Amino acid sequence: MAGALLPSLAGPYDDDRPDVLSVAGRSCSLGGLRGAAGAVARRIAGAPAVAVRADASLETVVAVLGGLLAGVPVVPLPPDAGPAERKHILRDSGAALLLGGDSVEGVEGVPVDAGERVDWSRPEPAPDSTALILYTSGTTGAPKGALLPRAALAADLDALAEAWDWTADDTLVHGLPLFHVHGLVLGVLGALRVGSRLVHTGRPTPEAYAAAGGSLYFGVPTVWGRVAGNASAARELSGARLLVSGSAPLPAPVFRDLERLTGQRPVERYGMTETLITVSARAGGDRRPGCVGTPLHGIATRIAAEEGAGIGELQLTGPTLFSGYLGRPEATAASFTDDGWFRTGDIAAIDPDGTHRIVGRASTDLIKSGGYRIGAGEVENALLDHPAVQEAAVVGAPHDDLGQQIVAYVVADGVTERDLIDFVAGHLSAHKRPRRVVFLDALPRNAMGKPQKRLLPPV
Repeated sequence: MAGALLPSLAGPYDDDRPDVLSVAGRSCSLGGLRGAAGAVARRIAGAPAVAVRADASLETVVAVLGGLLAGVPVVPLPPDAGPAERKHILRDSGAALLLGGDSVEGVEGVPVDAGERVDWSRPEPAPDSTALILYTSGTTGAPKGALLPRAALAADLDALAEAWDWTADDTLVHGLPLFHVHGLVLGVLGALRVGSRLVHTGRPTPEAYAAAGGSLYFGVPTVWGRVAGNASAARELSGARLLVSGSAPLPAPVFRDLERLTGQRPVERYGMTETLITVSARAGGDRRPGCVGTPLHGIATRIAAEEGAGIGELQLTGPTLFSGYLGRPEATAASFTDDGWFRTGDIAAIDPDGTHRIVGRASTDLIKSGGYRIGAGEVENALLDHPAVQEAAVVGAPHDDLGQQIVAYVVADGVTERDLIDFVAGHLSAHKRPRRVVFLDALPRNAMGKPQKRLLPPV
């Protein structure tokens, strides 16, 4: 596809495709989306950036599409963001308006009405202009805003459509959050670019997935684990064409259970906020547990490893990469090699047939829990804001449902485990709260005073 990022939204609105999109039981025609997004675009045109309170609603979709039509960078704001995280994202991004939310932190709140209808016929924004600013957690400090250009989104969605044989005849089903790549870029923009129908279930429950009647399903390993644990719901997916898993490694037992119950071998894929999706198994290709397939069209990968090691940091290049971190040129430069390849920080191996396997993380400080990427440093900083906490170290521990659970080791007096869990949940997004808190007399440290996480006691 060429030209508009979302060809289906180009031109005046009409009602030629009813129920093209459904979110939590509320449906909208293609013409309705065009008109409602046009109303948002008219209201925000010329703004430097806009934030969107990205809950699972039709209004969130309309607000994001309005920003894309107007060429205004959109900043999805997690609806469960605590005050510290919300303040950081709004201030760091320079968002002038908050769509779908009340005024907060000096940013004016603007209501979004999915029933409004306005024609929008301005020229398509430049391909290299920023479409989205997605905040991603690193290993230390506050989240960074990754600048995603329109051309990168288009290139990635077209490559995925090719890899997954994704067409307008599909019905995509998922219930993923609308503030990151998986749920928003793939799960909403992908459907609109391809022209397929989308059913967002509101919450990704096995029962909701079973009732949706889709041909293509997206989920994170936690979702698929719950589906596999509900045999009757899983069997209802046997008529689907493709089950896609991403955002974290899919446990082999879940892969095998899904195959047994649905007759489908799940497609696994790999990507990051900064790169979008770059490697995937194919709809018509081999699918094996623990394998994320081969590079998508236009993507080149390599392994940075000692000679003969066969395993090392995965590095890549291609048209899907971000433009950089907002206001952080040093962090942007550090994420690339001298010859311009992106450093993923993930450890991978490439089989003789080109199939990629992600086998670990270069750092122990990036936790993948329930499909979310969570920086240990961010949680540690939140814990240290509590007056009773003197020291804190956060790690990811294996968890059957979430993949990893957040475990906090603290030195503290006069505070309970529940107190600290609730404290973090109140300052950051709820999914970043520790699931376990272990109290120690002191953290193990090296001669330089740095905590030695590998010496922390297991939970």
